[in-house]
Amino acid sequence: MRILIVGLGAAGQRHARNLRELLGDSVELLAVRRIGGGEALSDELRPSAGVLPEEALGIRVFDDLERALEQRPDGVVIANPTSMHLATASAAMQAGCGLLIEKPLSHSWEGVPEFLNALASSGEPALVGFQLRFHPLLDRVRVLIQDATFGPVLSASHTYGEYLPDWHPYEDYRTSYAARRELGGGVLLTQIHDIDCLGWMLGWPLSVYSVGGRLSSLEVDVDDTSASLWSCMIDGRSVPVQLQQSYARRSPVRKTEIVMERGALHLDLLNSHLRAWDSDAQCVVDEHLTDYDRNQLFLAEMSHFLECLHGREAPRISAAEAAKSLAVALAALRSQSSCRVEEVIYPKHDSETPARH
Repeated sequence: MRILIVGLGAAGQRHARNLRELLGDSVELLAVRRIGGGEALSDELRPSAGVLPEEALGIRVFDDLERALEQRPDGVVIANPTSMHLATASAAMQAGCGLLIEKPLSHSWEGVPEFLNALASSGEPALVGFQLRFHPLLDRVRVLIQDATFGPVLSASHTYGEYLPDWHPYEDYRTSYAARRELGGGVLLTQIHDIDCLGWMLGWPLSVYSVGGRLSSLEVDVDDTSASLWSCMIDGRSVPVQLQQSYARRSPVRKTEIVMERGALHLDLLNSHLRAWDSDAQCVVDEHLTDYDRNQLFLAEMSHFLECLHGREAPRISAAEAAKSLAVALAALRSQSSCRVEEVIYPKHDSETPARH
């Protein structure tokens, strides 16, 4: 099998390491990367002084996408900056390759409907990299929501926060894609995981009201703070869902709280801890994955992608599904500019309804 990775930053290198772990020398790794790029990184993002990723992982490097696609890879992992995703994915699709596209699908809506239609016509598998969907506790929460034990959802809230300069200690955060508008950065787009998780668990919102923008002293030209209120149609009722995201929080957090008619759920994703209380305020679920390694998410994602390439599985997060989270993020950004509630505009060709039944 031959896999091309476009972009050898932290994400691209992680995918390359995981491909080596899963397939060993049976996979031929190619990459398109910027000449003079960074050093090889570990899973903990520690650089290996003087060692290039292509040397550490046995990767054949190209400086041109067209030349790399001429090698006829079976699959292409797209891990370059967000604003480049759609053009890269389109070229790889036209070359007959299966796709693993890092989230988000794109940084704007321009070209997205056309890409989705072309992808559907091509028949090529395309998985979008929302690796949190592979977390066993997130899937457990979704089952508990759909179970009648706790009754219908009344409200939900989710909080995400990290300190952007601490993400990649080996690089100047001011130059990273997450901090630059031209590359598709910003907390809403870069941390679109939170939107995807909520939409998948609860259903996609009909409208969004959001407040935020560049509020901290971080040297970025994108939104670093966002607080959004969704209106989700759940079981025929408009249910409030709150989402708070921050690049400027010194103590990392990623947690969800869901209030239900006969109980409540609390999920701490950073610590892999799920608790649920019944109507008598008794804790009836207490699941803590004490030895859960974050890279297990990426390994599960890559294993699934390989199954998709072999035609044995359909992508769990399709490009059409990923376009929904992008639509929500863009509606939130519009709301921050307009100071109004904004309707979420979903892909017109997608027959799925944003409401959960």
